[in-house]
Amino acid sequence: MKNYFRTAIACVALALFSVACSSPAPEEAAAPEEMAPTVAAEPDMAAIKAEIQALETAWAAADNAGDVSALLAFYSDDAVSMGTGSPVAVGKAAIQKELESGMAKRPAGHTVTYEVLDVFGDENTITEVGQTTRKDASGKVVSSGNYMAIWEKRDGKYICVRDISNNGPAQN
Repeated sequence: MKNYFRTAIACVALALFSVACSSPAPEEAAAPEEMAPTVAAEPDMAAIKAEIQALETAWAAADNAGDVSALLAFYSDDAVSMGTGSPVAVGKAAIQKELESGMAKRPAGHTVTYEVLDVFGDENTITEVGQTTRKDASGKVVSSGNYMAIWEKRDGKYICVRDISNNGPAQN
């Protein structure tokens, strides 16, 4: 009987030891709304494209008016601009020099339009792809070109930090 009692105590001790060493019971599963990861809303690229086109329309108005100060307002202080046949312009002072030089060479009555073809990125940094059309005083297309611009949202508005463009003969 002594052995039976010892065996029973050993079994109870072993059972308690097994229960104590086993992993804890899983906690209740979290509610589905707690488990779902937070997903940021996709930017409304159509609205951003419209906003960038409005900037380009204002840019064209300033360009056609020969208003260098208005054009410089579109650029960040640390902007870099690369135009056809021009050296890389780093910063507003260099960009201003390039703009003034280009305007001095422009025939009277010439105008330019900018058309946004595509935008991509996020709400804070947008890359724009577009095309330009230059017309003479009679409205005849004299050249066209392509450009890319990178816009950053600073203080709630987009400002150009990089641009590159090329101009060529009119496309038929």
